Amino acid sequence: MGKGVKAAVIGGVFAVMLGGAGYGAYNIVSAVSGGGGSSAAGTKETGPPDEGEVEETTRSFFAAWEKGEASQAASYTNNAQEAGALLTAYGDDAHIGEVGITPGKATGTTVPFTVKATVTFDGKSEALSYESRLTVVRGKTTGRALVDWQPSVVHPDLKEGDTLVTEESAQPPIEAVGRNGTVLTKEEYPSLGPILDTLRQKYGEKAGGTPGVELVIRRSAGTTGEPAADTPLLTLAEGRPGKLRTSLSATAQAAAEKAVRQYPESSVVAVKPSTGEVLAVANHRDDGFNAAFQGQVAPGSTMKIITAAMLIDNGVTAMNGPAPCPPSAIWQGQTFKNLTDMEPNEGASLANSFLRSCNTAFIKLVDEKPLGDASLTQEAQERFGLGRNDWKTGIDSFDGSVPAVAGPDRAANAIGQGRVQMNPLNMASVTATAITGTFRQPYLVPSDLDGRQFAQAKGLPAGTASQLRQMMRLTATQGTAQEAMSGLRGDIGAKTGSAEVDGNATSDSWFTGFRDDVSAAAMVQQGGHGGDAAGPIVAAVLRAAG
Repeated sequence: MGKGVKAAVIGGVFAVMLGGAGYGAYNIVSAVSGGGGSSAAGTKETGPPDEGEVEETTRSFFAAWEKGEASQAASYTNNAQEAGALLTAYGDDAHIGEVGITPGKATGTTVPFTVKATVTFDGKSEALSYESRLTVVRGKTTGRALVDWQPSVVHPDLKEGDTLVTEESAQPPIEAVGRNGTVLTKEEYPSLGPILDTLRQKYGEKAGGTPGVELVIRRSAGTTGEPAADTPLLTLAEGRPGKLRTSLSATAQAAAEKAVRQYPESSVVAVKPSTGEVLAVANHRDDGFNAAFQGQVAPGSTMKIITAAMLIDNGVTAMNGPAPCPPSAIWQGQTFKNLTDMEPNEGASLANSFLRSCNTAFIKLVDEKPLGDASLTQEAQERFGLGRNDWKTGIDSFDGSVPAVAGPDRAANAIGQGRVQMNPLNMASVTATAITGTFRQPYLVPSDLDGRQFAQAKGLPAGTASQLRQMMRLTATQGTAQEAMSGLRGDIGAKTGSAEVDGNATSDSWFTGFRDDVSAAAMVQQGGHGGDAAGPIVAAVLRAAG
């Protein structure tokens, strides 16, 4: 933290972190925490605040905030301790003054408002303007009408545990450029925002720039123990950006950004199989979590690429060898079934069961000798470079997990359920390895910038890679991926997946595919079948990047 500025932590006590997203537990605080006082004549009001109470509470809260009276403003909230800390930091650490607040028209008990202020630091000043909203609730212990405290009341981008600071930048700014020299900005490519912030945090000094002065949100550590990169809100003095080369393709990134916007909770990654370069990474999420690189969820039947490789490498069967597809398969007392509209085929080959995504065929084959509980794990680690926690992409990433397990989970792992965890980065890499036979660790920033060593794996035998590539081609032209991949020219292949998640009525949609020297994978939470949501995202990126 530059200039010795003291940071005020915003409400970390009640934060609950889930899958990269922070969700503040709803809390009504008693008089001790700012809900003090009582209603007239000792009676306690009940029910939602009426129009007059909403107006009076917001007027009093805004007036105290404008005057910089942090404690007084906090007393009009249902969490005076946390509100007071942030509102104090607003003036003392963020150096925000001359505050003017204009309320909008209330909708029930929710009031939108506009803040106009001035940030002044080290002789430099800049105007600040933004919009936010608050909700007035009834204090449970006092009956008072109070502002329901959330950090986002003070600024819409604030989350639990964040801080507001104005100071000399912790890192110089960067000018991130793509593989063809195009400047990559969060304005042009919105989902890159958190990634660009992280790249600045890690490589700002190495890129050769000089720091400026900024108002930033300093993010909390979250579940990883490592604080996320600062989020700049306002620049008071421009630093000199250093140029940071990335592997991203501006064309592919633009297509990825547009594609994920069509589906909530979606993520996509594209890589160049011949080099491992990440060509695009995009997320459409409200929480800002980079699920494309850091997600840890079941990949469904896209996992059958690795399972098929295991079967071929261990001599269990081959592309044109037997892989019967019965209506159901029992593994150690647990029954596995196919999609309801799938016709059984006792004479199916591995290629046929793969292109139709027959679960039971794979369940039955993983019981064959010489396979054991660790066979799928060994295939994933040794051939595809997964699950060893050694990828160094340039930013934080999760490199998959395929644990060795016994019992029903061993069978479930083979079809991408059970305890297997992946993200789109992992599956784009799986496809790249499958079609080239060579594992090349994906990366976003060249290794010569910081001397990091890429992960290594021995890859696949040429015959295995040839069969996987052909089975993926058949899936794209005759199987479950046909509709999504229709119209794409060149050498194409794909694999669909649907992952069941406990508590969700609809499965997660997964899809991975390739076109010439580009592979891509996408995931849409609760998106349904693989071809329904994730498929169109992958196809759009392949179309633009090929």
